[in-house]
Amino acid sequence: MTKSLYQLILVHFKTFFREPGILFWAILFPILMAWVLGVAFSNKSETLQTVYVIGAAAPEQITGEKIFGTETGNPFRIRFREAAEEEAVRAIKRGIIALYVEVRGSSLVYHFDPHNPDAQLLHLVLDRGMSGIRSNGSIEALQAKGTRYIDFLIPGLIALGIMNACLWGIGWTLIETRMKKLMRRMVATPMKLSVFLSSHIITRIILGGVETLLLFVFAWLYFGTTITGSVPAFIVLFVAGVLAFAGIGILTASRTAKTEIGNGLINAVTLTMMILSGVFFNYHNFPDWTIPVIQALPLTVLADAIRAIFIEGAGFAEMIKPIAILLATGLVTFTVGLRIFKWY
Repeated sequence: MTKSLYQLILVHFKTFFREPGILFWAILFPILMAWVLGVAFSNKSETLQTVYVIGAAAPEQITGEKIFGTETGNPFRIRFREAAEEEAVRAIKRGIIALYVEVRGSSLVYHFDPHNPDAQLLHLVLDRGMSGIRSNGSIEALQAKGTRYIDFLIPGLIALGIMNACLWGIGWTLIETRMKKLMRRMVATPMKLSVFLSSHIITRIILGGVETLLLFVFAWLYFGTTITGSVPAFIVLFVAGVLAFAGIGILTASRTAKTEIGNGLINAVTLTMMILSGVFFNYHNFPDWTIPVIQALPLTVLADAIRAIFIEGAGFAEMIKPIAILLATGLVTFTVGLRIFKWY
């Protein structure tokens, strides 16, 4: 029995280490992700934030760029920018800033959502750093719909749900079907590959629509979240988002037959975009040179467009560009995936 156990363990190890792809996704990829996230969030000498200043003429201490929090060893570089209140509120809705400061005579008033952890931290840093400059600052919580953190979060969660549903619901299903040798039976039928893959996409549109509706109804009942823009534009955008990520899911699963490799590929796509695309926090906190790259990611395009409809009242005219980008992404990835698709 001991010898049999030893031989079986040895076989499992040989099977694992025989596949270079498995080695990369199981061992090297987590290390790579740890390094990227560690560099991005742990080793930064300064945290850069933008704060809009409205009201009377701003004192010299809150103009240009200033550094706060050096005494804590975690300095914040604050970029102050004078703006009108309407512009500041719009920037809050888009997630460009976490709070804005209003100058009222000899005092400062901080406007932000108290439920936003980034805004809470930024307020503490600013209030401590300017305690000797002006009289104690007061807080005016943002309660208007569209300025709350939850209004920023819900559209991001909808976009994230679309991505995960397509990549795991389509990509992982195709990998699992190939791994179980079920595709060998399908390829023997007169069924076309395009019909087979289209059935997955249509199923995801229906199921994804139900999932999105349930999430929105919950947010509407509990948080009072509403759609201020065009509902038909949102429906078209939703379909375009599903087509984009369905194409990515098909491309990801087009040749993969190992669950370990498939799991790594899908996680590489979903985790990267989930971290960078501003689902939970403002992606403008990343270095300036990364912003154009982040804004080109499909999840960023989808999340920003949904927020524009939900919060800013956007209609079809504003949605033409993101819908076109998502449809083009879906068409290209679906076409490439169709060409290189392997049944078994």
